[in-house]
Amino acid sequence: MKTGAKTFIRIIEEATGGLQTGEIGFGSRIGIVSFATEATTDAALITSVADLNAAVDALTADGRTNHADAFTKAIQLFDPASTNQRVIVMFTDGNTTVGLPPAPIAEAAKSMGIIIYVIGLIGSGGVDVDAITEWASEPKATHVAVTSNEADLEELFAELAANITNAGATEIVLDEVLNSDFAITSITAPSKGTATKLSDTRIRWEIDELGAAASESAILTFEAQHVGQSSGDKNINESITYTDREGNIAIFPNPVVTVDCGGACHVEPCPVPTDLTADGCSDSMEISLGDVNLESQGRIVQLDLRLRNICPRKRVALAVLLSEIDSQGNEYQRGMKTMTIPAHNFPTCRDVTVRCIKFVLPEDLDVSGDTPDSICNARNLRARVIAHSIDSDYRCCECPITL
Repeated sequence: MKTGAKTFIRIIEEATGGLQTGEIGFGSRIGIVSFATEATTDAALITSVADLNAAVDALTADGRTNHADAFTKAIQLFDPASTNQRVIVMFTDGNTTVGLPPAPIAEAAKSMGIIIYVIGLIGSGGVDVDAITEWASEPKATHVAVTSNEADLEELFAELAANITNAGATEIVLDEVLNSDFAITSITAPSKGTATKLSDTRIRWEIDELGAAASESAILTFEAQHVGQSSGDKNINESITYTDREGNIAIFPNPVVTVDCGGACHVEPCPVPTDLTADGCSDSMEISLGDVNLESQGRIVQLDLRLRNICPRKRVALAVLLSEIDSQGNEYQRGMKTMTIPAHNFPTCRDVTVRCIKFVLPEDLDVSGDTPDSICNARNLRARVIAHSIDSDYRCCECPITL
């Protein structure tokens, strides 16, 4: 934290032209407030880089955590009559252990025009993300950062210093390319600029100007769907490229999601069709479909069933659904057959047997066999049957038809 804080001070010094004098220039100043059971002002708003670094070096981690007093002491450092931008950078794990609730004091600071950034460091007690997000200014996505890494912490301080001192950016172009396992499904209009979907995996976001007059952020939201065939931890982005006219550098997170696909289903492509034309007045015709090649190994499953208590002159709509069950109990569709069973004319209701309901079961869709790539595995299947009578006793009228 000390290294990161001194990096922050050095970047502010560079950005304000103070490298030759060791002083922060252009009317900017930095103060330091530490907090434990109570908060302490370790350096008022000053310009001396040496004095600020000495105050940072003197900091120790000890005592309890009073965020409310820390915010109060920080607010008291500012001159209400100053026209300078006022910024508080809070570094904490967010776990308040003593003092008043800090959220109302943070809200009061924001209502006075003070911008609050919060950097959360994950320690042995974790980090209260909800708390630090509540304290930070809007939009939260650009005013809250969480890290457990020393190098990342120093990088966050550097980026924050650059954001605070930069006069803004123009002609911004952000080009994001997703990992090929993901596809963009929708884009919400950004809070600033325009976003264009260049392909299923690529977005370009262009902004004319950002932060030229005051501290400013912009947000773009889009949705993506996993389209890959494998499970595991996956990087969502393949790359993000940022450019602007001023040559600024932007740092973006690298989000990772855990994907559980269950059993992957590698669907065969549809067969290539053969076009044909039926014309003329012939009662029958013969057309050759040419050669047919075997696409894969497979077997045919034939099912028989008996429909119970089918009454005379009643047709039946019948559907048979076949699925396969893997070792985790996941179910995969393997086919559906629908048919109409003709009515019978026996004088009473009776059972009707339906035979030879056949399904083709390709071997390369095997998810339940014990031996991979075998064509002799036992396949765990599940069949469902739906049956309904089609005909009813309703008639429009009893009048005979007269010719």
